[in-house]
Amino acid sequence: MKRILLTGAAGFIGSSACDALLSRGDSVAGIDCFDSFYDPAIKRANITSALQSDRFRLHEIDICDEAALLRVFEAEKPDVVVHLAARAGVRPSLEDPNLYHRVNVIGSQHILDACRKYKPSHLVFASSSSVYGGIKETPFRETMTCDRPVSPYAATKRMNELMAHVYHRNYGLQVTLLRFFTVYGPRQRPEMAIHKFTKLIDEGRPVPMFGDGSALRDYTYIGDILDGVIKAIDTPFGYEIFNLGESHTTSLKELIILLGELLGKPVNIQPMPFPPSDMETTYADITKARDLLGYAPSTTMREGLSQFISWYRQQQGPQSS
Repeated sequence: MKRILLTGAAGFIGSSACDALLSRGDSVAGIDCFDSFYDPAIKRANITSALQSDRFRLHEIDICDEAALLRVFEAEKPDVVVHLAARAGVRPSLEDPNLYHRVNVIGSQHILDACRKYKPSHLVFASSSSVYGGIKETPFRETMTCDRPVSPYAATKRMNELMAHVYHRNYGLQVTLLRFFTVYGPRQRPEMAIHKFTKLIDEGRPVPMFGDGSALRDYTYIGDILDGVIKAIDTPFGYEIFNLGESHTTSLKELIILLGELLGKPVNIQPMPFPPSDMETTYADITKARDLLGYAPSTTMREGLSQFISWYRQQQGPQSS
């Protein structure tokens, strides 16, 4: 059994990770501030099952509150830290870059400093495929130079990677950074494309399609992401970065059409301009994660979307068809 401290514990990925870790017998201390980026009641619901375990403890603090964070580290003395907390979203980061810097950079700095002081065996740190920015060559490899981010959110994640390297080199902190590629599945945040499109199609409303629908995404099912996260928890490195994706792309138009098919409802596409902050393609080369972590994603888009729609309908209650 490991003592794991996990930030962002009530979020989409965080709550799913808590459940997976508790189910295998680990002790988990979760941190979440339940901010208003989306309805905190959704996050409360996410964490319900974890709260039933006597091996789970929830600390309602903000990672930007350094004193409170240090008190949690002092109380929990974790073996491994999993840092998933962040202000999420590419487009919203354009509206308030300072907020994204405060939470994602300064807040994460507090995590690094706490790890420096309390010395867990290693830190698993969530990064993002957005760090690849405007790179045209695909698939994306971890060795590519990521110095042209196209959003404040992407820039904060690249800054996290760089500062983590500083802490590894100078203080001996062992860090594994995971570049997540468009994660989806049960509990996905309501503003994310798959959840948003599903709701719009289900309600017979127009679906916004940005650009001509040819933008490609490497959509990654939550179960496959958890496989990578847990393997990173169990396999410490000095300093490594891994892509976690499906290594398969789906166009925006293909996604919308498939959702309509699986929902059994017609789709009304509403063309929209392509945002300059969006990447045209994300596509993960997962060779390194396969070789060093044993990461083995296996969920097809049809399978994953079917699982998401099943969960979505459960949330809607008996009136959903």
